[in-house]
Amino acid sequence: MKHETLIEYGLTKLGSVHDYEAAWEADRLKVAGKMFALLGDIDGRPIITLKCPPALAEQLRDANPEVIPGYYMNKAHWNTLFLDGLLDKAFVHEMIDISYQEVLKTLPKKVQLTLSAP
Repeated sequence: MKHETLIEYGLTKLGSVHDYEAAWEADRLKVAGKMFALLGDIDGRPIITLKCPPALAEQLRDANPEVIPGYYMNKAHWNTLFLDGLLDKAFVHEMIDISYQEVLKTLPKKVQLTLSAP
C-alpha cells in the first residue's frame, strides 16, 4: 500500500488535514490539530502508526506480526502497521477509521459536534 492512497483515504474523514513533519520525515493526518495517523518508514519499510483502544491494540499485535507497538509513540494507545506485508487494504482502512474515532473522542464536545455527520 502506498502512503499517498492512505493519505487520500484519511482525508475523507470530516475535518481531517494533511501535513508533513520534516523533522520526523513523516506525513501526518490530523483532526482539529490532533494527529490520528503518522506515515513514514522503518529501515526502508513503509509504515502507518494509528491510535487504538489499548485492549484491541494488544490483540492485534498478538495476532499479526505486521502490527507492532507504536513506533516512537505511547505503546499502550498506538500501533504501527507495516504496509509492505500481508495486511489488506480493508484492514488498514478500518484501523484508520478507529484511530480517527479515538482521537475525535478526546476533542471538546463543541468541536465533536461540528465534526459529526448530519
